[in-house]
Amino acid sequence: MSIAFGLLILRLVVGLTMAAHGAQKLFGWWGGPGMSNWTQSVRRLRIRPAQPWAWVAALSEFGGGLLLALGLLSPLGSLAIVGAMLVAIATVHLSKGFWVSKGGYEFNLSIIGAAAALAITGPGAYSLDNALGVHLPEPVSLIVGTIALIAGVTVTLVSRKQPEPVTKPQIS
Repeated sequence: MSIAFGLLILRLVVGLTMAAHGAQKLFGWWGGPGMSNWTQSVRRLRIRPAQPWAWVAALSEFGGGLLLALGLLSPLGSLAIVGAMLVAIATVHLSKGFWVSKGGYEFNLSIIGAAAALAITGPGAYSLDNALGVHLPEPVSLIVGTIALIAGVTVTLVSRKQPEPVTKPQIS
């Protein structure tokens, strides 16, 4: 067996899992919320404005997953996936601890690790990048992409509306 075959398996599993996760949000497939309900979820997470950020998240998962699975335009698919997972950890999973059984970030961290490893190693010989001769400049594309990823995640998290203060009822 070869390294290229191992990379193909990893790309297909992680990429198609993320594309399916995004399709739940975009199209409501496989019991997912669809865009209308997903936008409401983003609103409940206090990310403003909710609608464009909901689209960014869903397309990062769906499009990033497809790019990763196909091995096309590497490392862009990996970066999109990492961004979506970092925002998910920060807004939903971090407060619940590590274990996914308690709603924690275990799954997200595994996806980030796999996507980051694929961004660094490249998609391998069994990829559309290789078949089409597409090679984004390295390491520039990874460095610039990582800077853009950090900026995007930061802007997303900073856009969050502060929670309403909890006031104690006045007893007279």
